[in-house]
Amino acid sequence: MEHTVVERELELRLILSPERSIPVPARLAYRTDDPYAVHITFHINSDFPVHWTFARELLVEGVFRPCGHGDVRVWPTKVNGRSVVLMALSSPDGDALLEAPTPQVSAWLERTLRAVPPGAEAAQLGIDDALDQLLAR
Repeated sequence: MEHTVVERELELRLILSPERSIPVPARLAYRTDDPYAVHITFHINSDFPVHWTFARELLVEGVFRPCGHGDVRVWPTKVNGRSVVLMALSSPDGDALLEAPTPQVSAWLERTLRAVPPGAEAAQLGIDDALDQLLAR
């Protein structure tokens, strides 16, 4: 089976304080062989990029309203008249608050939703076919 990858390079802002943020190059990636997840790679000043994976549904909802709890929280807001999506990420290694431009995130999400529409994720994985084969025995 052929799989599709939907990627987007964009610049996020790492919020250091209410007055200070720094640019962080990032790549959003969605793979049809992992249809429930989105992958974000942050290119920071280190030897290795930082990778985060979380539910696509969380990011889709977070463009419109606050959602998530625990390690990943996402919510829309305005900064200097611009629509942005804030992502609060927590791990044992630390916490980060990132700002992403809503138009670029939304356009990328629309491409992922065309690749695998909501509700079609299980069919993409072939779970129903595998269960049918297992139960037919």
